[in-house]
Amino acid sequence: MKKLYIFLFAIALLFGVGVSSHVINSKTFAEPTYTTAAAPQIRYIDVNPLSVVNNPYQYLNKYIRIRAKFDKFSTLGLDYKPALRPHEKYISFMIQRPDITNHNIPLSEFKIFLTKEIAEKHIDLDSGDEILFSGKVFSTALGDPWMDVDKFEVTNKVKKDGQNKLQ
Repeated sequence: MKKLYIFLFAIALLFGVGVSSHVINSKTFAEPTYTTAAAPQIRYIDVNPLSVVNNPYQYLNKYIRIRAKFDKFSTLGLDYKPALRPHEKYISFMIQRPDITNHNIPLSEFKIFLTKEIAEKHIDLDSGDEILFSGKVFSTALGDPWMDVDKFEVTNKVKKDGQNKLQ
């Protein structure tokens, strides 16, 4: 009986080696395929710009979305080394302070950057036009929030005579 087990074991071992060498030498097996995972979706937090200005460290490295009134394009903050955004590629813009409604006062503490490529599509913006923009707060240099905008949309264009025109 012991010899039978040894004999069966030897046959099984030889059969196993024969099968594996056949698979290795065979050209019919498929190459493994690799798939890459889809990039994760960025989730933006809807925020009030004054909250960001009052607590910039709370929003550092966070993705945020802001609805505001456009004030003007600017060069504020460009080329500042601790939060470098070069003037060749970027322009900054200012939004109006949401806590003051009887005057147009910019929220200059908030440094907001947009690529010139995107900004050139919106050169017709006027002070008071309503915008929605999203991006990441990348720095708190000087105790102020510094934000890169990756999505920019005009939600309501204000005519020169003060009447609104929806887009």
